[in-house]
Amino acid sequence: MIKKNIIFISIIFFLANCGFAPIYLQNTNVNFSIEQVDYTGDRELNNFLKTKLNQFKKKNNDNKIYIEANSIYKKSILSKDSAGEVTNYNLEAEVIFLIKPLNKEIKITENKIMDSMSDKFEEARYERSIKENFASSISSKLTSELIIN
Repeated sequence: MIKKNIIFISIIFFLANCGFAPIYLQNTNVNFSIEQVDYTGDRELNNFLKTKLNQFKKKNNDNKIYIEANSIYKKSILSKDSAGEVTNYNLEAEVIFLIKPLNKEIKITENKIMDSMSDKFEEARYERSIKENFASSISSKLTSELIIN
């Protein structure tokens, strides 16, 4: 019994101190500055993207990037029950970025299946949080693409 506890405690100790950290957690070594982004499309998704991309505005950087972002957000019905009530939605966000100095187009798409809720206010709040997660994921994918180039 004591031997099992010692093995269990040692495994927890070694796993807790493994030192794992995501590669792009802190994008402090970026070699670009996003100077201006022109947004068209879904306003709420664009506002979330704007807050995520504003952290890459740096004053003392020579590699300035200008971006045009066109966002499309779709909420479509996947299934209904026998009474005709919606049970599942497919949420899809697509953003097309046009990077001006590079003349490069980057298209990023995110999907999520959302269950319908009886409380429509909570459903709207949940959908808003999904949009915020989409914006976070899209901005991290964009910065990863810009770091590579």
